Amino acid sequence: MKRSKHRGHKEDKSGDEPAILETENIGMFMKGQDLDTISVASVTAVTTNVSNKRSKPDIKMEPSSGRPVDYQVSVTVIEARQLVGQNMDPMVCVEIGEDKKYTSMKESTNCPYYNEYFVFDFHVPPDVMFDKILKLSVIHSKNLLRSGTLVGTFKLDVGTIYSQPEHQFYHKWALLSDPDDITAGCKGYVKCDIAVVAKGDTIKTPHKANESDEDDVEGNLLIPEGVPAERQWARYYLKIYRAEGLPRMNTSIMANVKKAFIGENKDLVDPYVQVLFAGQKGKTSVQKSCYEPIWNEQIVFTEMFPPLCKRMKIQIRDSDKVNDVAIGTHFVNLRTISNDGDKGGSLFFSLFPVSVHQMLILFFHFSGFLPTLGPAWVNMYGSTRTYTLMDEYQELNDGLGEGVSFRARLLISLNVEILDTSSPECSCSPEVQVEGIPNMSETATGKVEEFFLFGSFLEATMIDRKIGDKPINFEVTIGYYGNEIDGVVQPKIKGKKGGSGDEDETELIHNSSEEEMEDDGDLASVATTPPMKPVVTDRNYFHLPYFERKPCFYIKSWWQDQRRRLYNANIIDNIADKLEEGLNDVMEIIKTEKAYPERRLRGVLEELGHGCNQFISLASKDQNQSGKTKLDRERLKLCLSEVESIGQQAKTMRTQVKKSTVRDKLKLSQNFLSKLRFLADEPQHSVPDVFIWMITNGKRVAYARVPSKDILYSATDEERGKDCGKVKTMFLRIPGKKGFGPAGWTVQSKIEIYFWLGLTRQRKDYLDGLPNGFEENRLSKGPGLPSTPPISLTYMMKQIFQLRVHMYQARSLFAADSTGLSDPFARVFFSTQSQVTEVLPETLCPTWDQLLVFENVELFGEATELRDDPPIIVIELYDQDTVGKADFMGRTFAKPVVKMADEHYGPPRFPPQLEYYQIYRGNCCAGEMLAAFELLQIGPNGKADLPPIEGPSDMDRGPIMPVPLGIRPVLSKYRIEVLFWGLRDLKRVNLAQVDRPRVDIECAGKGVQSALIPNYKKNPNFSTLVKWFEVDLPENELLHPPLNIRVVDCRAFGRYTLVGSNAVTSLRKFIHRPDKQANNWSGNNTDEIIVVSLDSDANFRKMDTVVKLDSCSDAVVKVEDDAKDGKGKKKKRKKGEEPEEEELDESMLDWWSKYFASIETLTEALKAQEAAMSDTEDKDEMDLADGGGDDSPVKGSKKGKGKKDKKKQLFDPFEKKKPKLDELKVYPKELESEFDNFEDWLHSFNLFRGKGGDDDDQNITDEDRIVGKFKGSLCMYKVSDDLPRDFESSMGMFQNIPSNDPINVLVRVYVIRATDLHPADINGKADPYIAIRMGKTEVKDKENYISKQLNPLFGKSFDIEATFPMDSTLTVSIYDWDLVGTDDLIGETKLDLENRFYSKHRATCGIARNYSIHGYNVWRDPMKPTQILAKLCKDRKVDSPQYGPGGRVKVENRVFMAHTEIEDENGLKKQTDEHLALTVLNHWDHIPRVGCKLIPEHVETRPLLHPDKPGIEQGRIEMWVDMFPKDMTAPGPALDISPRKPKKFELRVIIWNTDEVVLEDDDIFTGEKSSDIFVRGWLKGQQEDKQDTDVHYHSITGEGNFNWRFIYPFDYLMAEEKISISKKESMFAWDETEYKIPPRLNLQVWDADHFSADDFLGAIELDLNRFPRGAKTAKQCSIDMVTNETDLPMVSIFKQKRIKGWWPFVARNEEDEFELTGKVEAELHLLTGEEAEKNPVGEGRNEPEPLEKPNRPDIALLWFLIPLKAAKHLVCDQYRWLTIKIVTALLLLAIVGLFLYNMPGYMVKKMLGA
Repeated sequence: MKRSKHRGHKEDKSGDEPAILETENIGMFMKGQDLDTISVASVTAVTTNVSNKRSKPDIKMEPSSGRPVDYQVSVTVIEARQLVGQNMDPMVCVEIGEDKKYTSMKESTNCPYYNEYFVFDFHVPPDVMFDKILKLSVIHSKNLLRSGTLVGTFKLDVGTIYSQPEHQFYHKWALLSDPDDITAGCKGYVKCDIAVVAKGDTIKTPHKANESDEDDVEGNLLIPEGVPAERQWARYYLKIYRAEGLPRMNTSIMANVKKAFIGENKDLVDPYVQVLFAGQKGKTSVQKSCYEPIWNEQIVFTEMFPPLCKRMKIQIRDSDKVNDVAIGTHFVNLRTISNDGDKGGSLFFSLFPVSVHQMLILFFHFSGFLPTLGPAWVNMYGSTRTYTLMDEYQELNDGLGEGVSFRARLLISLNVEILDTSSPECSCSPEVQVEGIPNMSETATGKVEEFFLFGSFLEATMIDRKIGDKPINFEVTIGYYGNEIDGVVQPKIKGKKGGSGDEDETELIHNSSEEEMEDDGDLASVATTPPMKPVVTDRNYFHLPYFERKPCFYIKSWWQDQRRRLYNANIIDNIADKLEEGLNDVMEIIKTEKAYPERRLRGVLEELGHGCNQFISLASKDQNQSGKTKLDRERLKLCLSEVESIGQQAKTMRTQVKKSTVRDKLKLSQNFLSKLRFLADEPQHSVPDVFIWMITNGKRVAYARVPSKDILYSATDEERGKDCGKVKTMFLRIPGKKGFGPAGWTVQSKIEIYFWLGLTRQRKDYLDGLPNGFEENRLSKGPGLPSTPPISLTYMMKQIFQLRVHMYQARSLFAADSTGLSDPFARVFFSTQSQVTEVLPETLCPTWDQLLVFENVELFGEATELRDDPPIIVIELYDQDTVGKADFMGRTFAKPVVKMADEHYGPPRFPPQLEYYQIYRGNCCAGEMLAAFELLQIGPNGKADLPPIEGPSDMDRGPIMPVPLGIRPVLSKYRIEVLFWGLRDLKRVNLAQVDRPRVDIECAGKGVQSALIPNYKKNPNFSTLVKWFEVDLPENELLHPPLNIRVVDCRAFGRYTLVGSNAVTSLRKFIHRPDKQANNWSGNNTDEIIVVSLDSDANFRKMDTVVKLDSCSDAVVKVEDDAKDGKGKKKKRKKGEEPEEEELDESMLDWWSKYFASIETLTEALKAQEAAMSDTEDKDEMDLADGGGDDSPVKGSKKGKGKKDKKKQLFDPFEKKKPKLDELKVYPKELESEFDNFEDWLHSFNLFRGKGGDDDDQNITDEDRIVGKFKGSLCMYKVSDDLPRDFESSMGMFQNIPSNDPINVLVRVYVIRATDLHPADINGKADPYIAIRMGKTEVKDKENYISKQLNPLFGKSFDIEATFPMDSTLTVSIYDWDLVGTDDLIGETKLDLENRFYSKHRATCGIARNYSIHGYNVWRDPMKPTQILAKLCKDRKVDSPQYGPGGRVKVENRVFMAHTEIEDENGLKKQTDEHLALTVLNHWDHIPRVGCKLIPEHVETRPLLHPDKPGIEQGRIEMWVDMFPKDMTAPGPALDISPRKPKKFELRVIIWNTDEVVLEDDDIFTGEKSSDIFVRGWLKGQQEDKQDTDVHYHSITGEGNFNWRFIYPFDYLMAEEKISISKKESMFAWDETEYKIPPRLNLQVWDADHFSADDFLGAIELDLNRFPRGAKTAKQCSIDMVTNETDLPMVSIFKQKRIKGWWPFVARNEEDEFELTGKVEAELHLLTGEEAEKNPVGEGRNEPEPLEKPNRPDIALLWFLIPLKAAKHLVCDQYRWLTIKIVTALLLLAIVGLFLYNMPGYMVKKMLGA
């Protein structure tokens, strides 16, 4: 039966959750791939289990989660707004992990404009990448000496970005918050684009339109959909109680030394827990020397809620003096432990339009819940528990890759509390805190129960011979039970651990409940099988000779009984598995074009509805309440509501499934599947996973891991694990990094194993699932002791079979040799036997046509069971090498069809059909194999009953038997015609150039050779164009063998060298189906004439858009309807638009006007398309009950029209607003993708050579293996007698094909601009220039490099003369100019011009929408429309066009109408048919039989790629190419598309007055409040040109008079609305760099200070394109003019030219709110450069045209009088009493002084009486 990419069991999400979502096949198919591109095998279903004795094997071998991958994160920081702070100099820092990059610093502005682009490259595993935190921070005034102050930060993890649609956020505003103060509000916004690209992702960059600066910040926040814009702060409390089961070892080197010398025998581990969340780290205390640590601590994180970082990383680490080592890691994904309640949980968090604190209440009201977890045990997995000095699998303990052993389990709980930051008691510290918490009771996590695990190894085969032939045994562990190394681990309930030899059984019995004791006397666990020597199977593999004696194992373990969690997950998984299988079936039916896929889909949906109902009934009667956590209850509610809604929708959808809607409904069913898978993922663990290890010679070699839920027993079938009580085929893998790449692809061992896990008391049925017919062998016990489980089983029943393997062919195999081919053979394994097919040399599509017979295959068990469910067959493909071992090429699995001895060999089951099987190499598909398998029982009569085998029919092949007739496909004769056109770009082979190549075509053993090319250099085309051959091919097209194209070079002496080869796997697109082509236009009889009246210029855009928008539906609207529909509408619109049209000044317009108008149209169209898409999605989601008639393909039905009308309403308003401009078509991608690579008749087949690339060697991609191209085509059809022969026989089906003689062509390449280039210099910029190469001609435009630009505008055209076919590939490269050293390639794009030149779409020169002979839209093709039309009709063998009166033209049976007048330069009107012809050309796809869309005048956007970084875009380039054959009229001069030179303008700003300016100074002497006011102004980006008014001193009222003029000359780009500034970046810069900045005028008001720095008072920024009209008076001027801009009338200085009024100055206060700090009366006057030269004026109040001096009041003269005034004020007013006191005191002092001075003399005088 068939096999598919079967999803591996969901990993238990512990330390090894694969971060890359496994892409299901269906999911991939659904992303809009064409069904033809998918292999037939890829969607087939895995066989259903009939007897339920076996479960499905997992096909994928290699773990993908830990392998490093290339990632590129690109961040464009566009601008910042509303930054909090006064007059700051901000810069933005972008930080990812350890890497930091900074923007430049912008001076004195709160809304800096950067537009800087940063790229970060990583090569890490997905897990590591998606956990990296991207942090945007704004830093104020950072320089060499200071680190600057942090304004605010924003962070999110890379995984959140990657999970966005298109892996990106585009033009979104990141809200900055202060990480150190949670009460502070928003600190500003940064507008940025962020994209994450992994190798192979293509990012659709929304087209870079003109950024309209009026964007709504709040509505475009950088948050995932569904997250509320108002995020709050929250506390995340992670409680860590205790751990157990830590491995018995210590990784510290010191401890080993200590142990060796001192023999100290303490527990050698010092564990602590470290938690990483949102870039913060918290850790518990260290518990010294303890294997069962108890912490009872909680770690508190303060972070925004909902957080933009999805995962919390919890790690147990061993503390050590040298370095700490991780013991185990667990990730908590917050998405799985919370639910927003909106739409029942499909989004992460919903958007609540509520105030901050109502949010909590609403969460519960909407049945959502905040993140909550536990208290629950989480299991950690990692490297083996073996004690080693250096752990080779250490990275597994860090959570990278799939854990290979149980490491520990940790008891944690998590809850979240939303903070009300407005309440006063809310503490503001966001630091991580660690606090103690009370101990938790033993029973809180559930009652401890005794579990019993039983299993039996039924077969161990395919053991890799590299392992050696020492005895091999298997060890099974569950948690820390069964592991021999651990010795005794006492659980909380004293119990006996597996295999340890201690006898603690009695204590256990005392603690256990009564019923557990039934039959467990002395049950010792048996966890390992006895060692056994392997036996050789073949050259590669051993097997273990178990034969009839099968070893068993059993382990008792004790865990908390949380089976209910696993049961619910199992039921949902079960529903999902059935759904997936059903959807795979439906897809296979569609793919193989079988009948009635809709019936199968209805059945699948019915089954889904039934399964959902069953879940609801089982899950809602949940009785066991012990240890249930809040999360258990909430998840149960969530699952019930989600599953119920899925059931309801499935029921509704079932009624709507029709043949026409199958595919759409299939897509919707995919959503159900992913939703169910999400619900089945249980975040709270219970029983740990089971590990199986293969051990040889004491060394652990390979392992397998089985999730415990898959083998858990329940009495209810739906709850039982999918592998419980069944035989499972498992492939053991190499652990850790060694398992990556080819090492991981070889099977280490294939085991057939039986599992049963349940409570000991449920044990009675544990052997029921085994194949019947065995006897149990137990350990011998004394009489009277209860029995133990068997240690081995002996099978008495044995069936003998013969296996017939019909190997027919394989295709698309892996290229294993350097020639690009392989020598494949297949090795088939069944049970313990193996056989090989023959080796077919040098092919990737071998047809073995071989029957392999396996005789005497012994299988154990009952015959009936084996009939329904036989073991699987493994088929491995190898490449035979002459020297050394054969290379592994891939593997696939199959189940045989079984015939019992008593059954008849005949339909319906026999003979079996050939089926395709997908071949896997690691996780990658590596081809398909077509084969059939039958297993025939040999009855009592021996082989006589078996159907006979025909002997070898072909004597040349020796004893090889072919596939018998009944099985091989029915053949019929086909003719294959091959068009040989030429060979291109052939690389050297073995250092010699290819000179005389030839092409060999082979299909199913027949073939044809091309003519030899005598001199490849001179002319690489073939002389004979068409050859054919006849071949027998299967009737069933799906079984057609591939067609091989091989190119050989004929060297001297008759030697041939293989140059390269290609296998065309699907020939279906080359099958000629004459009947279908005839009916192509059925419904329009050829004699009926259809009028297609289209007004070309008006309707062209509408048509285009509508077609574009409708391309997602299947609606087909007849041309006529569309045209009539359009005509009525359009005419009206034209009348309405006429007055507007006249406003346009033709002389002002140039090519760029056309380009910018077209880009605007494109952006509008894309927006409308998105809106329409989301509308239809919403409609599907919301309204499943509507019968889904929208997609009915009724031609021209009313529905179709209704849809178009709706679209027109979408487009009308914007078309009315815009003046009418002629436009071109801007393609947001390469032209090839729009027009199917221009392979309408000439196909390119890449030729490959060299080995295929392996996953681990990611540098070898298919690109590097391409050695050239074969150009040609194929056509195949059945040979029958009634084939029409009415054509030129030498050309066969290839009629009307041009000659392939060399032709000279003038190629004209126009390069407009490049965007998002990858930085090439250290400064994060590049100096790009264009280089163009074609054949031997190379043009490097090195001298015109553009300095320091990542979005350069080139506007250049290049003319190159080329000769097809010698020069057919045009390479356009962008290089980075370097002053020293060689220039670096940034990226290049290659165009195949030959296919374009010969294409029916006429890609030589795009057809304009309108014909004009002068002006900006001048016709640029040397041929006029009439000539082009005449030539087209002639080439396509259509009657030439008939021009009739009244503006009509008839081509075939279509009539077109248009106007017939044209104006020349002088305005004279002339009659012409050109408009008519152009209308036909623009609608050439409406012409029956020969019509196709012709290439319009266009610009294409091509990705630039770098050979060293395959698959990752390095930027994009906008360009187009024209080609003119030299033998036709010479074209005119090239269009002038040189970039518009910025226009010179001068802005004159007169500051007349200020008013109400805040008074900042207190006069020290007078105490009056005053300000010394001056005004400063500058244009953004020209800070160095800032100008100040003079100072108005001592204004007491806030009034200032200035009459001062600022003059700002600037260069302005009208179309882009940007100022262009060219300046050197630094002193050392070599040349000037051009910056483009929005025109914004900054005015600030300051208070002048003499000795200290001036004080900033307020500012206003006016966007010159859009600012509020000034108020007439100061009174009318208010702060609303800044805060409520949206409600005010806006003006543009570029339209108004002169404007005067009052504007407010604002600044932020302490509360961070805007406050009015003054008003300014200003006059703005804009002049062009010429006007300014004619009317010069002076700056300030200078000549010419001086302004009069301001009339400042006399207070202004105070400066001189101040000393006197101040003294008077001091003495008389302020300090009067103090003055009086001081004066009195001074007088007294003087008196005393005089007295003392005079007294002695006076006394002497008195005494002497002198």
